Amino acid sequence: MEEQEPRRIRGTGWKSVYDTLRAEILGLRLQPGQLLDETTLAERFDMSRSPVREALIRLAGEDLVVTLSNRSTIVAPIEVGTFPKYVEALDIAQRMNTRLAATLRTDADLKIIAKRQKEFEAAVKTGVHLSMSEANKRFHMAIADAGKNPFLASFYERLLGQGQRMLHLHFEYLERTHEGYLLTDEHNLMLEAIRNRDVERADELAHAHTRQFQDNFINFMRENYTTEAPLVPLSAAE
Repeated sequence: MEEQEPRRIRGTGWKSVYDTLRAEILGLRLQPGQLLDETTLAERFDMSRSPVREALIRLAGEDLVVTLSNRSTIVAPIEVGTFPKYVEALDIAQRMNTRLAATLRTDADLKIIAKRQKEFEAAVKTGVHLSMSEANKRFHMAIADAGKNPFLASFYERLLGQGQRMLHLHFEYLERTHEGYLLTDEHNLMLEAIRNRDVERADELAHAHTRQFQDNFINFMRENYTTEAPLVPLSAAE
């Protein structure tokens, strides 16, 4: 008797399209600005255009794709010109959530943060950038959850998601300069400050963590791309 493929549950087809495209966008296998044609994608995934359209709508909600005025959809560009404003917002969100975590964390929160850090260390050892960026996001969101402010956590999660492709390039720079494991050290220091309820130390480390990401991303861009966009240093909390 021939084995039959498991039937797709009605209404869930978009999820497989979404998961696949999201991974390809964050992993830069689908390049910024690349056209995403619904008909071509429907043929690729062997399904109608409706679940493909649903997946693209959800990706647009995460700012990973953009619908143009002619209704074409493209992979969202990495806007280097807006990077200073992005990193300014990231710095504020990262510091506030980390400060709150140091103030309000419970023992259960500490266990989750420590677990997420171990997962990040394991991801770093694989060298797979997408796994690293996803694990990095989970670590920082565990800190945000410990801060007990869902509004700040939601804002932070959106920023972390928007920055994952830039973090991918950041990982490339760190690997080339042999500084790739500094992130694990910084995470451990942040965990220690939160464990000790040292709010000012947690704030200082969160700010330095953003600065390190900013500086290395800018260095990567200067080495690899010619751009007239201003790449200015982060001045907040200097």
